[in-house]
Amino acid sequence: MEMNLPNKLTIMRIALVPICLVLAALKLYVPAAAVFAIACITDTLDGRIARKRNLVTVFGKFADPIADKVLTLTTMILLASMGRMGVWLPVLVSVRELLVDGLRLVAVQQGTVVPAAMSGKIKTILQMIAILACFLMEGVLPLILCLLAAAATVWSGVEYFVNLWGVFTHEKH
Repeated sequence: MEMNLPNKLTIMRIALVPICLVLAALKLYVPAAAVFAIACITDTLDGRIARKRNLVTVFGKFADPIADKVLTLTTMILLASMGRMGVWLPVLVSVRELLVDGLRLVAVQQGTVVPAAMSGKIKTILQMIAILACFLMEGVLPLILCLLAAAATVWSGVEYFVNLWGVFTHEKH
């Protein structure tokens, strides 16, 4: 496995997760939010660099979406356990991710490659913004942002199923 810059950024994103979690557990919310924001920036940078410099690797295709899920879900679960986010959001996100990953697996077995949809990128951005808001403030604004993230999460999941429904009707034996 080649450790190019995009792959290093992906690994760095995963490595930042426990640092963010420890800071949040210590109620150091601003530093936790800063570490989380840096991890979010690596999510933007790794893909752009990989595509621009033709550094896309099998490892990157595998690790990048996992790093995103590890970052957002573990942070959401911690925030929910601390009462800074409703438990319903990480549950909803987990269910959506499992369903979409399962759908992608079926699609690949049917010979259909499933590229990332724009709605999935919007979903991720809104989730990250909601997480930052839950770190940095209390009240109605974080709740509104969580509701927006939830809506985008449901929308992107439905979009994947609508666009790929054919994988369930064309079974190969």
